[in-house]
Amino acid sequence: MTTAITRRGERRISPVFLGILAVTAVTGWATWTGFAEQPGVAVFLFVTAAWIVSLCLHEYAHARTALHSGDISVGAKGYLTLNPLKYTHALLSIVLPVVFVIMGGIGLPGGAVFIERGRIKGRWRQSLVSAAGPLTNVLFAAVCTAPFWLDALDGVPRDFRYALAFLALLQVTAALLNFLPVPGLDGYGVIEPWLSYSVRRQVAPFAPFGLLFVFALLMVPAVNREFFQAIYALLDGLGVDDVHRYCGENLYRFWEESNEYCAVIR
Repeated sequence: MTTAITRRGERRISPVFLGILAVTAVTGWATWTGFAEQPGVAVFLFVTAAWIVSLCLHEYAHARTALHSGDISVGAKGYLTLNPLKYTHALLSIVLPVVFVIMGGIGLPGGAVFIERGRIKGRWRQSLVSAAGPLTNVLFAAVCTAPFWLDALDGVPRDFRYALAFLALLQVTAALLNFLPVPGLDGYGVIEPWLSYSVRRQVAPFAPFGLLFVFALLMVPAVNREFFQAIYALLDGLGVDDVHRYCGENLYRFWEESNEYCAVIR
């Protein structure tokens, strides 16, 4: 019923997103067929474009769930077009996550659609709006790892396997970070409607610094080790072993010296 209130143009998929999707498809084909002379370049473009697609879908999931929960303002804001340039903070949602992937191979949570919470009635709906984004990353990770946990790798080119493994690493990292119950992250948004007003009021000033706090913690060696051990354990459970994950990241960072082991088994 709420979708009828939005104009058709407010729900039309943006050419910007279609362009990113086209880059993903072409570079994915190049990675699969080995068409590119430099496979690392094709993997880099494929994973980066696919990562941006997942970020757009993450924000879209927030907006679409909010729309069906009562916030009809998301259409006028352009959130339903999948256009990353329409986000409240394109820097936080797109630029920084891509930079962190390139620099450190970590899936940085986005989160820059402005939802008018006052329009959404019911705590369950409030929680679902927050959970919709990281659940998209969970779904994306399931798709990327499907050939592994379905034992359907026969016929899948090795470089494409590596690319999927690294992309899955990014999705699992983003989902786990986003679900942390830290102010400013989606995990806190899930539990926030169930907290008392006094607690929410006391926590609110810390929300802008939540992500910085998480990354400060990850700088602590013991915390960093435990965090990534959890990530690797999840990937192992999905059938993605250390070789695929490591060589995927190595191939993605093509500008660095290639690991001899990965070069040999390729």
